[in-house]
Order: sequence, then C-alpha cells, then structure tokens
Amino acid sequence: MELRHCALQAFEICDPARKVLAVQQWASQQFALGVDRQRTFEAPKNPGRPALPQLIDPKEVPRRSPFTGDGHAALMHSIAHIEFNAINLALDAVWRFADMPESYYRDWMQVALEESQHFQALHTHLQHYGYSYGSFPAHDGLWTMCENTRHDVVARMALVPRTLEARGLDATPLIQAKLHKVGTPQALEACNILDTILREEVGHVAIGNRWFHWLCQKSGLDAASFYAQAALRHAAPRPNPPFNLVARKLAGFSEDELLALQTSGRMQV
Repeated sequence: MELRHCALQAFEICDPARKVLAVQQWASQQFALGVDRQRTFEAPKNPGRPALPQLIDPKEVPRRSPFTGDGHAALMHSIAHIEFNAINLALDAVWRFADMPESYYRDWMQVALEESQHFQALHTHLQHYGYSYGSFPAHDGLWTMCENTRHDVVARMALVPRTLEARGLDATPLIQAKLHKVGTPQALEACNILDTILREEVGHVAIGNRWFHWLCQKSGLDAASFYAQAALRHAAPRPNPPFNLVARKLAGFSEDELLALQTSGRMQV
C-alpha cells in the first residue's frame, strides 16, 4: 500500500461513513506507508459523494432561523457539508499533485484525518436530533474552486486553504455567537464542536500558507502578485469582515497581508 494511492481510494468512496473509516484507518497508519512522489493518477470525473444532499445554486439554499429545531439542524448540516467536502479537498491534494516533498503529502493526509473527525462529530450531532447528512440541500461552491485549480498546485494552495478555508476562521465565531444567543443545550453542544473545528482549522490554513509560500519561492514567483492574479482569474470570493485577525495571524498570515485585507478585502501584499 502507498499513501497517495490510499488517498485516491478514499477520495472515490461515496458513502460518508465508509469514507471516514477509510481516511481514519489509512491516516493512522500513514507513517507505515511509503510515498510515491512521482506517480500520476487518472483523475476521477467527480469526488466520491452520496446521492444526497441535493446540490443547488448557492442563492437557492433556504435561510432558516437557528432558533428553531429545523433551523439549527440546517445550520449544522451546512457546516457538515463543508467538512465533508474538506475531506475530499485534502485527499485530492494528496493524490493529484506529483513531485512534491513527502512532508506535503503527510501534511494533507493529517488534514484529511481531522476533517473526517469534524464531519463525524457534526453528523453524530445531527443524528442525535433526528437528522442526517443529506437531510437538507447544499451547494457545491467549495468543490468548484478545487476543480478550477486542479492543474495548478500553487493556485490550489492560494485559493482553497488560504481563501475559502480561511473564511471559516472569520465565520465560526459569528456562528458561535448566534448559538450562544439561542442558548439551548443543543446549541451549546454545537458551540463545543465548533471550538475544536476552529482550533484545528487554524492549523489547516497554516499548512496551506506554508506550502503556498514554499511553492512561490521554489518557482521564483512573487507571492502577492501571484495571489492577486489567481484570485482574479478564478473569481475567488472576497473575504467579508469582521475578520478573525487573531486566528489568521496564528495561521501564518503576515501583518502586511492582514492590513491589506482590512483595507481592501484582498491580501495584496
């Protein structure tokens, strides 16, 4: 068994429970697995995912109040959907891009493991209250950016962990504030799950930052210019304030990047 091939096998599994099990099994054994850095794989047409949730346009996803049972479940379901996609994103980073250092592949396999644990915790929470993954429609925005950057590992590191996943660092405290306002036992239980997710997502964004700058240095690219061009080319969404500056700094964003973010909504320097 070889780590990148194992990642591809897990990537292709559609059933969430089986995918989680495979990721956790292979990630826990990853240091007993070799890494073939040169191998290229035939890309599947789509990541492995279940028939549900139904994927719809982001503008069509219904808005619900977190003060209702359905609304709370829909909110947690939307986060679970992000975490399920994040499992596939991390696995994709492992199997898709050849000729990276061995530590790159092991970093992203560890991310896949933690994303699987996040999804598992959220899904268990949903099931406790009579729902499951697939109970609500969802959108495919996160995977769309992954698909757009499938031929360019530098753009992938720039726009997925450093942009889309970093937005989660900003959004999570706002979600937790809403849940604290709701104040029910299930809302407070969800806040505890989000505490763990936020803490570990800082590490995931940091991994993206580290490999983005490594790749830019290796290829002689100016990181700021490349990021600005890639964000424009792939229509990356602008981060919305308020920004979680503490978490972003912990995740490796520089003071200049954070200042530019606050003044323009783009990390220009």
